[in-house]
Order: sequence, then structure tokens, then C-alpha cells
Amino acid sequence: MQDWLTMRAADLGRGIGAGEIDPAELVESFLAAIEVHPDAPRIYVRVTADRARSEARAARDRARSGMRLSSLDGVPVSWKDLYDMSGIATESGSALLKGRVPRTDAAVLRNATLAGLVSLGKTHQTELAFSGLGLNPVTESPPCVNDPEAVSGGSSSGAAASVAFGLAAAGIGSDTGGSVRVPSAWNDLVGLKTAWGRLSLEGVVPLCPRFDTVGPLCRSVEDSALLLAALEGVRPVDLGEPALAGARLAVLRTAAFDGIEDEPRNAFESAVERLRAAGAHVDDIEVPVVDEAMTLAPILYPAEAYDTWKERIEAEGDLMYPPVRKRFLQGRSISAESWQAAWEKLHALREAYRDAASGFDALILPSVPIRPPKASALLADEEAFTQTNLRTLQNTRIGNLMGLAALTLPVGAASCGLMLQGFREEDIVRLGLAAETALS
Repeated sequence: MQDWLTMRAADLGRGIGAGEIDPAELVESFLAAIEVHPDAPRIYVRVTADRARSEARAARDRARSGMRLSSLDGVPVSWKDLYDMSGIATESGSALLKGRVPRTDAAVLRNATLAGLVSLGKTHQTELAFSGLGLNPVTESPPCVNDPEAVSGGSSSGAAASVAFGLAAAGIGSDTGGSVRVPSAWNDLVGLKTAWGRLSLEGVVPLCPRFDTVGPLCRSVEDSALLLAALEGVRPVDLGEPALAGARLAVLRTAAFDGIEDEPRNAFESAVERLRAAGAHVDDIEVPVVDEAMTLAPILYPAEAYDTWKERIEAEGDLMYPPVRKRFLQGRSISAESWQAAWEKLHALREAYRDAASGFDALILPSVPIRPPKASALLADEEAFTQTNLRTLQNTRIGNLMGLAALTLPVGAASCGLMLQGFREEDIVRLGLAAETALS
């Protein structure tokens, strides 16, 4: 049974389908692990044991009668605490939302339930999802699996930790500037950022609605494809037998390597050599529009985030962690005209990026240019928090600004990842599956 806690979601689903795993026993093994794990209170805001047991029993009955709802029917997952869950407090890691209890499930949670996924509970996150570090003194800061003194990455910090520590088969997070990919990379997981608009945001506590996306954190590319289908309420994409032979990849040298640390750089370069050895053609390219787009981020993100939360922050901002509140307040002085002009420019830059990338199957870059910092260092110095947060999100927010789908993969070096960016999730997961084989 202990092996169940570290198995891929897809393999658990196959075990259930073959009659080798009882979903009711499976959920009890995860609930027991959560109960005794010393860091569980730092990972889960609340555990929904009654719901999980009820859903697992129903999955067991369906499996016995040959009526499974999907290949993941009966597999236990965690949910970031910004997904509405009926009758369960959903507070997005903030005292501003303390006691907020929705009446209905978020749309993606409803879809996942209809696919038979079992909900273990809600995981901790960065306050209102506005930081890539995973540090949250207001609630809890989940640990990194590779360093108990380091942050786990955010804002889907608990989602990543729940999987990395064997307390969920997969975690559902969100990504506005890197919040699925950063914690996935720092905890040696696969993380899928969907393109904006692919998955419903109904019932998701917002940050920047024009950038917010839904995505899974898991142990394999296959898992990410199956979870994408469950969240969307559709059949999974046929992954076929992907191969890297003949694939055209481009290393995005523009912006992505500014200030990169040695470990992420070396891990990335080693990974690129393995992709080449597997038959991929890899070219270095520079795309200047990426640098132009990056200059718009200090306008677009704070302006929209502040507009989303200004009433609560102006009334009760003292309840917030000061560095996070400061990020929101940067949007106070940005005019609607400046925000609109920035969006118009970004749309043009996205078209130019599409033209530059059109000859490649994917653009690749290091997932995060730094390794996870110590929580104590961030708590001791607000400026260090601010600057480290910007460095952390340097590479991931390229995908958000360009409106792309992106996938981060482990590369065999602790807390380092390789990211593939493209225009369609189906293409990215197929290519990612082939890359996963080469990198493992």
C-alpha cells in the first residue's frame, strides 16, 4: 500500500481498472498518510475526509460493476485553496477571505468529480496567489521536498508539496505568472500551464482574470494529459507514440538566461544534450519581442490585480503580509489608459512572437532561473522577497504574457526543470511525453 502514495495517477487508475486497487482502500492510505505526516498542516488547509471517502466508495462500486467514469476514476487529488468547494471554506490563503464558504463547486471541480476523481482537501497557497515563492506568513508556507528550510514555490505551493510528499496523487493549481510551473520545477514534478481560456475559471477566486489559468501538478506527462481532460470534461488526447526524432526545438535565449544560477543553467544544458541525442533538432534563437513584453508586466499585472481586490485591500489591507500587499498597491497609480495601451501593445507582440516561433514545434528554456531560497532569508528582508520573487517568475511569465501553453519537466537535478512552450496543449503534451522519456 505504501507504494500507492508515490505512484503516478495514471498507474493508480490502471490498477483500479484491473481490480488490483480498491479506491476505498486507496483513499484511506492517503488520509492516513496525511494524518501522520509532520508537515501535513503546512500543506493542507483542510482535509475533506468525508467527501473523499464517499467519492471513493462510489468509485469502488463503479469499478466493480464495470462502469468507471474515466481512467482516473477513484484517484485521489488535492485542490488549491482558490477552487470553490461546496460547503468548505475557500479563502485563497488570505485573512481577507476568512470564513468565505461557497455554495457550489468550481466548474473544473465539478468536471473532475464527474470523471470520478476523489477530492482529498484544500492546499495552502501564496496569499491571493500573488507571488511565485510560496511564502505565506498569514497561513502556512509549505516546505520544498528537496530542502525543508526552503520555500516550495508558489503560488500553488501546497498543491506541489501534497504530491511531492506523497499526500496526493496529483494537485490542481492555478497559473497567472508561473504558479503551476515554479512549484512543480522546485519539487521535481511535471506541471502543465494551460493556455488562457482553455479551462473554465468559474468558481475560481481571481487574481488577474485575463492571465489566470488552471493546471495540474503531477508525476508524469501522461498524468497531466489525463488531468487536463478531467478538468475540461472531455476525452483525453491520444498521445500515440511520440518521438523526438525530427522535432524542431528552439532555445529561447532572450531574457530567459538573465541572472541564471549555475545549477539551473547546467541542468538545462545537460537536458538539451539529451534531447539532441534522442533525435531533436535544437537551435538557439532570440525573440526581441519577449523583452518588450516583459517591460509591460509591471503595468499589466499590478493594475489588474489591484482592480480585482482594491476594495478589500483598501479596507482591510493591514491583514495582509506587507510585501504581498505592496505588490497589489503598485497598481493603484496605474491609469486605465496606461493599462489599455499596454494590452494593445501586448496583442501586437503576441502576433510577432507567433511569427517568430512558427517554424518550431516548441520553444524551450529553464523553468526557473534560480533554486528555491530559504524561507528565513525572505522573511528577514522585504526587499529580498520582492527581488527574489521577480527573479523566480522571470521565465515562466513569458508564457503568460505570450498567451501560451507550457509544460515543465524534471531533468534529474534537484529543483531544476526544463520548460516547453507552444500554442496547443495537445502538441505540448505529446512532445513532452517524448522529452520525458529522453530526460529520464
